Amino acid sequence: MKNLAEAGLDPAKMPRHVGLILDGNGRWAKKRNQPRIFGHKEGSKRVLEIVKSAYSLGIPYLSFYAFSTENWKRPQAEVQGLMRLLAGFINQYLEEMDQMNIRLNIMGDRSAFTGDLARQLENALSRTANNDTMIVNIALNYGGQDEIVWATKKIAQAVKEGQLDLEDINKEVFASQLYTGGQAELDLVIRSSGELRVSNFMLYQLAYSEFWFSDIYWPDFTEDVFIEALRDFQQRDRRFGGI
Repeated sequence: MKNLAEAGLDPAKMPRHVGLILDGNGRWAKKRNQPRIFGHKEGSKRVLEIVKSAYSLGIPYLSFYAFSTENWKRPQAEVQGLMRLLAGFINQYLEEMDQMNIRLNIMGDRSAFTGDLARQLENALSRTANNDTMIVNIALNYGGQDEIVWATKKIAQAVKEGQLDLEDINKEVFASQLYTGGQAELDLVIRSSGELRVSNFMLYQLAYSEFWFSDIYWPDFTEDVFIEALRDFQQRDRRFGGI
């Protein structure tokens, strides 16, 4: 993996939090006359590659959109294959990420996951809970609108129980109740495969994010493509409403 100097990146202009919408696995597989799950399997390898690249470049927060609340509508065989891939990813790479002092965080409703997968997720979260070099958020059974509703309910319950005054609710309080509470703001959102939409991903967090879209399907999204996106980000003039 390349460091900042090898990548030609300015350390003063690096994003602190990058979100990635992993798209194009099925189309990548179709072009090769392979089943869609073959593309998802190859795409899972890119996740680890980008994690390692971000780690080497000193990016402290990374968020992957892996499985949305809408993805349950896909054929049952594909959904089951994705669940097996997720379990395999955890089994294969948890040790390595733990040794890198990476903390795993799940964004989304985990109650939909049962059995061995639920136990594996809980084990991954507890095993890495005290790691503090980097946080990798994996969005599973996730929707940005659902996250906002979920955070709103938690705040409303706190007000109802007298733990929070209505007048004390502000942007910081609200952000603290999201799945990314306490993390850096989302600086850059990357989407592969040529689609130009956010698909219900981190809707509150991306308020001032920069966007970078690529025609490259996710299984072909290498470290070099990631660095290309970061170089482009460093050329942006981020004014946050100013001039």
